[in-house]
Amino acid sequence: MFSPEAMAVLQARYLKGGEEPADMFRRVAGHVARAETLYGGDAAQAADEYRRLMDDLIFLPNSPTLINAGKARAQLAACFVLPVEDSLAAIFETLKNAALIHQSGGGTGFSFSRLRPAGDAVATTGGVASGPVSFIHVYDVATQVVKQGAVRRGANMAVLRIDHPDIEQFVTVKRSRDVLNNFNLSVAITDDFMQAVERGGGFALVSPRDGAAVKTVAARDLFALVVKMAWENGEPGLFFLDTVNRFNPTPALGAFEAPNPCSEQPLLPYESCVLGSINLTRLVAARGRERAVDFARLRTAVRTAVRFLDNVVDINEHPLPAVAEATRQTRKIGLGVMGLAEAFILLDLPYASREAVELTGRILEFVTAEARQMSAELGAARGSFPAFAASVYPARGFAAMRNATVTTIAPTGTISIIAGCSSGIEPLFALALSRRVLDGQVLASVNGTVIDYLSRRNLYTEEAAAAIAATGSVQATALPGRVKQVLATAHAIEPHWHVAHLAAAQAFTDNGVSKTVNMPHAAGEAEVAAIFRQAYAAGCKGVTVYRDGSREEQVLTGGTACEDCAL
Repeated sequence: MFSPEAMAVLQARYLKGGEEPADMFRRVAGHVARAETLYGGDAAQAADEYRRLMDDLIFLPNSPTLINAGKARAQLAACFVLPVEDSLAAIFETLKNAALIHQSGGGTGFSFSRLRPAGDAVATTGGVASGPVSFIHVYDVATQVVKQGAVRRGANMAVLRIDHPDIEQFVTVKRSRDVLNNFNLSVAITDDFMQAVERGGGFALVSPRDGAAVKTVAARDLFALVVKMAWENGEPGLFFLDTVNRFNPTPALGAFEAPNPCSEQPLLPYESCVLGSINLTRLVAARGRERAVDFARLRTAVRTAVRFLDNVVDINEHPLPAVAEATRQTRKIGLGVMGLAEAFILLDLPYASREAVELTGRILEFVTAEARQMSAELGAARGSFPAFAASVYPARGFAAMRNATVTTIAPTGTISIIAGCSSGIEPLFALALSRRVLDGQVLASVNGTVIDYLSRRNLYTEEAAAAIAATGSVQATALPGRVKQVLATAHAIEPHWHVAHLAAAQAFTDNGVSKTVNMPHAAGEAEVAAIFRQAYAAGCKGVTVYRDGSREEQVLTGGTACEDCAL
């Protein structure tokens, strides 16, 4: 049932002392089901439902839940955002809190936009400030020495507003490839900036200390610098700050400033969020000679998963009192999907097609609607999240709502390996690939759905098998054109189709969508700029591009790296 790749990951990170995967699922289900007793529910029955959903690999929660459930003081959330205020004491208080979160298995996002720029006055000492980038380096070093959950390094997101005086230093800091390896970087892009880029002219960089304009730069030159760095090495990503805040369900509690490390989960200061994903490959069913998404089974999976994640909020042992308080105010959960690429292959549908984009939107619209309905029912039965009265939901006609948000599309890195499917809503990176995981270990695999697709059509020839093993692609083979379209991989798909799927999913997702726009090595900076503009215009909350080969060491490589990988 589990691939060698999945078992390697499970044994290295998830299974406790002699456990088999079924034991892990039983442990997790039993721990999470304990919350049912808080509301007069049947914990044993719920545990059985949760276990079956995980046994069938239809749903998996985020890694901290799989790893920590059943432990004493089990911390089960993946995503946290911490505030960074403009004082030395506050900066290092936040660093201490981040270390505790990393130790518990979570990842942290920070906005450093409140810190005064380098060279600014420090009244308490008469000296000058070193600026936000210097403190990001401090956080990076601290992260390196704190083992996350005893099984993985801590992960961070650093955000800086586009109008911060130190933005150019921030954008270019990773030009040196050996720095900030524990951080992803995103620029908080405002509507004002994008409008300035479109019309040309100046754009003011403003001191966060007093709101005064420090200098004016050419908006298009600054945009070009962001584009150039993204072209060079995939960072920074863009975090469309005003778009994100237009969809804030609890604006009375404050504005979003930063997301989690993979940028799909905007959170208010001290909030955390629990995530989980539904494996769509398990929900494609035969309809005579055709196949279709089984929306009835998807509905059942969504409803059960929402109750599971809501229970996690109740039983979670939060690493900080402030996190517990902020999280319980909104009770955010983030249910997403994975395996979309294989689902399209099972449906004989090219990822790069209008029909596929429409299906992405339809699936996410359905998932969010069912999740919200389940949350409304839980709110009526268990009580709404405490900030409900000040949220957007009463004005939308809801009498109750258990969770301020219900859906997020996470990258599903290791849980998609366990589930044996592609990550999130990404196309297949390759039909056979070598994946660098587990502190440098390389695991090779060939996609079973692809082999089945070709075999059912009597097309799994020696030529096809050799091409898949060598390059992870069939584009150079003599296979029919339609087959090549259905089996097109990430770099063979025009970038605008990546953004189309990102936008289709985002339109029906409460939180954000983790999605990388893969680009061929030959892509130019103008193409990166066009993708950024397209994503902004389409209403995406963020976007990241990655040009193939722009980094010396990549997590994924097409083809199998070992000579004895079975086909």
